[in-house]
Amino acid sequence: MFDKKEDNATSATDVFRPAKGSAKVVIGHGVQIVGEIKKSDEVQIDGEADVTMKTDNLVVGATGNCKGNIETHNADVWGEFDGEIKASGTLTIQEQGKVSGNIEYQNLQIKLGGQISGDIKLSDKIKPIKKDNKPSDDNVSMQEAMKKEEK
Repeated sequence: MFDKKEDNATSATDVFRPAKGSAKVVIGHGVQIVGEIKKSDEVQIDGEADVTMKTDNLVVGATGNCKGNIETHNADVWGEFDGEIKASGTLTIQEQGKVSGNIEYQNLQIKLGGQISGDIKLSDKIKPIKKDNKPSDDNVSMQEAMKKEEK
């Protein structure tokens, strides 16, 4: 009976720990870092960072100030970012967020009050489907098909 409670207690604490093999970096409020971050799944910056990094997810917290060269899938900016950022997924700028510099994104979301400035461009990774100007025999409208039958 007591063993079950202990097992439940240890399993409950495991819920709050990151999964084995996850690589999360947290730069806390008041911390200053300069350098390069390699092979991280998620980076959260609440302090000051001047970094070069590749990551899956970047969060710049409300107290965060990030500078540098960032390549990420998703970025969520609550604080300030200045530099070069390439977001292959979604770049989200929250109400108090400020993003400036050389910005490339696939999807962009700016909440009311969020600011963006600099060289901003849509990523070319997904290209639109080109439409043929010439209709093929398989792709003929009903009216065109009826006109052909009348002749």
